[in-house]
Amino acid sequence: MKTDLKKLQGTWNMLSLEMEGQKYPTGGAQIVIDGGRFVCRNMGAEYEGAITVDESASPKTFELAFEKGPEAGKQSLGIYELTGDAWKICLGLAGKKRPSKFASEAGTGHALETLERDTGARRDLPAADAKARPVAELEGEWAMISCLHDGKPMDARFVKSARREFRGNTTTLLAGGRAMTTSRFFVHAAGTIEYPDLRQTGIYKIAGDRLHTCLVNAGAAPPADFSAKPGDGRTVSEWKRA
Repeated sequence: MKTDLKKLQGTWNMLSLEMEGQKYPTGGAQIVIDGGRFVCRNMGAEYEGAITVDESASPKTFELAFEKGPEAGKQSLGIYELTGDAWKICLGLAGKKRPSKFASEAGTGHALETLERDTGARRDLPAADAKARPVAELEGEWAMISCLHDGKPMDARFVKSARREFRGNTTTLLAGGRAMTTSRFFVHAAGTIEYPDLRQTGIYKIAGDRLHTCLVNAGAAPPADFSAKPGDGRTVSEWKRA
């Protein structure tokens, strides 16, 4: 019989992320398990280290020992459930206590994540798009003014510190001065945009010094407007050119 660590081998796509009771876009984040090692991708910085699991505990537990990245030398303690290709984890941010339940409440320093096994498919830029020129109207840095995810306002602290940079055909989301996600991007047609590395697509418009975007996960019905309501999975944001 395979141990849970063997069952976890491979790449896992993050489907949902909640930190201290606040839902956040997953931004194409992935966790890769290789032997007793883990790598976290598309989380701004690349986190890497050792993973250990205890499937005899109730609930099952795991530990991440960071060796590379901003949390190098620290540990995160968590609990997990593994059912086929579905993996649910709840972990304390580095230095926080191990959660005792699958919940992320304000002030706990806990993060609740759901992941699914990656099929190996990856959306690559067509050759013509890979050589595309920067989109002049997007080029530069934008400061976040407001953001709704799944119909709910994002944490005010996040909004205040968030920036998005467009450089060439790469975009980076920063919060608190730290890069959170980086992806190539390209515009299919006027007003439509795709972030292939984050598996997101959507629409945008620019009015004066303001940028409005509405993004959904790849495969979801493309948005036709910039509205948001609970359960729609949209991330709607407004930015001001910095």
